[in-house]
Amino acid sequence: MSAPANTDHEPIDPIEQATHKIPWAIPLFGAVTIFLLAMIAVTMA
Repeated sequence: MSAPANTDHEPIDPIEQATHKIPWAIPLFGAVTIFLLAMIAVTMA
């Protein structure tokens, strides 16, 4: 009987996976916010 081959791998960290998406998420959220504010301003004008 032999031991499992992949015992030295670290578990997947969800925080580390999320940090790769932050450079995309922040500008996208900002663009959506600016668009919504502009649409509100045009509607109220």
